[in-house]
Amino acid sequence: MTTQTGTVFVVDDDEAVRDSLSLLMEAESLSVECFSSPIEFLERCPDDRPGCLLLDVRMPQMSGLELRDELQKRGSMMPIVFITGHGDVPMAVDAMKHGAIDFIQKPFRDEELLERVHQALERNQVDRCSAAKIQDVSERIARLTPRETEVMAMVVAGNANKVIAQELGVSQRTVEIHRARVMEKMGARSIAHLVQLAGVLDK
Repeated sequence: MTTQTGTVFVVDDDEAVRDSLSLLMEAESLSVECFSSPIEFLERCPDDRPGCLLLDVRMPQMSGLELRDELQKRGSMMPIVFITGHGDVPMAVDAMKHGAIDFIQKPFRDEELLERVHQALERNQVDRCSAAKIQDVSERIARLTPRETEVMAMVVAGNANKVIAQELGVSQRTVEIHRARVMEKMGARSIAHLVQLAGVLDK
């Protein structure tokens, strides 16, 4: 059993390929959903759900590359592993330069594909965790007043209360009050923790 979360979304116009990949993922205890076209995928999976995408490059109506472009427009964080034929390798390499995590060439070994899938699922978990942290810190900072934001920046930069007071033209007591409010609103346990929280937005 895998501890990874998320669904493997298979998009391929070949039913035999979809069935084969579905059985392979299920044998690995991975959640899997299959789609016969990129259009079907977009219609049935409008939300950016946790998981990764196994995507054929060449398909009628809408190619795998066009689906990638559409997902990028929508701000999707879902990693893509392209499944390619021999002649599609240059396109797959180009796709990796524009956000795809990897590509695998037909015919492929099951172990090789599963390794890429696990890597993609792990990356999606890391990306989602990072995005959630950024969102959380951004919401905390949004609760600060403009003055508290100034004080926080100076505290994080290592300035003492006396220096901050001189810089802002206020009393040290006023700085202490602002500083206490910053710590409370940010949920910071210490100055080191506050620096760590501020650093989340710089990554």
